[in-house]
Amino acid sequence: MGQMEIERLSETRFVLQMGPHHPATHGVLRLYMEFEGERVLKCVPDVGYLHRGIERLAEYKSYTSALPLTDRLDYISSMLNNIGYCVAVERLMGVEPPPRAKFIRTLVAELGRISSHLLWLATHALDIGAMTVFLYAFREREMILDIFEKICGARLTVSYARIGGVRNDLKEEVLQEIYDFTGLILRRVDEYEGLLTENRIWIERTRGIGVISPEEAVAWGLTGPALRGSGVYYDIRKHMPYDAYDQVEFNVPLGENGDTYDRYLCRIREISQSALIVRQCIEKMPKGEILADSAPELDMPCQGHRIILAEGSLKHGFITLLEERQPVMPVGELYSAVEVPKGELGFYIVSDGSGRPFRLRLRAPSFVHIQAIPRLCEGHLLADVIAIIGTLDIVMGEADR
Repeated sequence: MGQMEIERLSETRFVLQMGPHHPATHGVLRLYMEFEGERVLKCVPDVGYLHRGIERLAEYKSYTSALPLTDRLDYISSMLNNIGYCVAVERLMGVEPPPRAKFIRTLVAELGRISSHLLWLATHALDIGAMTVFLYAFREREMILDIFEKICGARLTVSYARIGGVRNDLKEEVLQEIYDFTGLILRRVDEYEGLLTENRIWIERTRGIGVISPEEAVAWGLTGPALRGSGVYYDIRKHMPYDAYDQVEFNVPLGENGDTYDRYLCRIREISQSALIVRQCIEKMPKGEILADSAPELDMPCQGHRIILAEGSLKHGFITLLEERQPVMPVGELYSAVEVPKGELGFYIVSDGSGRPFRLRLRAPSFVHIQAIPRLCEGHLLADVIAIIGTLDIVMGEADR
């Protein structure tokens, strides 16, 4: 290569370090990128800036006291993280939650899915330049957080699920408020689509961007809407039902082209399906207990004023959190997965029979999806990189763990 070619190459190519503080990377993600003009030649993701050692911390805690750690994974959908962890431990123990607890879990999980998709829609649209949708989506998400506060007293990191059930029951007035909200969100989804789905600027920025075939999507380990946008029918709620998902009816939206536009359609239509699931849970909600009889020794102490009034309740709470006083767990290993808004969240637990996990490892969808960013970005323009990161809906809390 001659000197002139080298100079011409240096004039047209440059390196851009995107992140770890760039807001469009949806957290502390760093991308090493090489460009020729505005076209991406190379993209290398760099993770680890938010590492907190959650998996290792869980191995030093009892099964009960490790539950709040799962709130800090995908903190946008902590309700589903809690449920995924509890389902894994229940399968390890052989515990079956009561029917009412299953329906309550399914209900709050779908509310959490709507909340997560609303935040994704708001930030994804804002990244591309649609400001109005951001304000609309946060308006409805705030209503869900208010409902969570009425259910368990927390809005973001809820720790509501329990091994063998849920923390507390739902009042009738809260159920009615949730039912009314489902009617509202179904109307509001039509508003979102009216702003975006046929918008020519939105179509120009998303259609044909980040295309991935069904075969490649499976090979890269994509799950959730990122996989279903390529037309692959895989949803753990349908294929391996847990809680009350086998007792409700819903459709799984699928894409055709595997581009950013199809992934947008999958998520926004999942909001409507989640609202219909919530309605069915309220209509079919059975009476009864909210915690399995075989799991009260794993439950936290009584909540509210009852923690003081119930004799021995506070003492029981401290004992519950101590590993040496935990019940003997079956020896073995298990992988359990649930469908969270971003895809498949899996818990791999190795039990040595003690009161804490010998090993705990997570299969976080955001971490897996980050590896596909180079495949989706290379060959596109710089502006498309922002749209592609948004379409994967990554949160670095569960990627770095």
